[in-house]
Amino acid sequence: MRIARFSVREGSPAAGSVSFGVVEGDPARPESLVVHALAGHPFGQPQPTGESYRFQDVRLLSPMLPNKIVAVGRNYAAHAAELGNAVPDVPLTFFKPSTSVIGPTESIAYPPFSSDVQHEAELAVVIGRMCREVPLERVPEVILGYTCANDVTARDVQQREGQWARAKGFDTACPLGPWIETDLDPSDLAITCTVNGELRQTGRTSLMVRSVAELIVHISEAMTLLPGDVVLTGTPAGVGPINVGDEVAVTVEGIGTLANKVVKRG
Repeated sequence: MRIARFSVREGSPAAGSVSFGVVEGDPARPESLVVHALAGHPFGQPQPTGESYRFQDVRLLSPMLPNKIVAVGRNYAAHAAELGNAVPDVPLTFFKPSTSVIGPTESIAYPPFSSDVQHEAELAVVIGRMCREVPLERVPEVILGYTCANDVTARDVQQREGQWARAKGFDTACPLGPWIETDLDPSDLAITCTVNGELRQTGRTSLMVRSVAELIVHISEAMTLLPGDVVLTGTPAGVGPINVGDEVAVTVEGIGTLANKVVKRG
């Protein structure tokens, strides 16, 4: 099941309303897609409202507004090496604030305090129920699904400041989308990133140092995860700069493509 969060475009009696919905059809043929609205949130047993919209009549938003985003650094050995870092002995975790989240139709605003903003394509995990101290064998029970993410990073700020709050937490630094895929095995998925159609990153989730399940166990040992929280699982090698005017696209096998323009912050 593909679960999207969307607003209805002008011209409909429901124009401007925001809902969750189930997307049906072939993503390769956008004209075939239909969004069936859900009542309330998608946790538990989603209930359809009976309202349906053509894909061209809706605007996709970030598929979730998380309470928190817990991100994992250096979870691909080749990426750690390309930046001159060792793979950490335990997962390296950090936070991105909820205000950094944007959806697939929004733009990455280049921050004025950086001159080296970079893309980081990632698989994102969306939590489906409140949980803490999750045993490894029960991790699938707490996951709603998966989406694409771009852990946008001001690399020069990260290196200069030595901690990552501003470098990875600025407004628009966490694109998510296009939707949440609930029926997916995350163990061996292709991840790619293109900038203006040029391939920059390519990898597979099977190359993660620690699996999705191991990351959820580690994170939930320390903190309660809430429905809608997002875990970013790390990026493959190939990170690089993006500039004003670029379009950066993250594709995860079995989910789809998240594309965002880069603009100058106004």
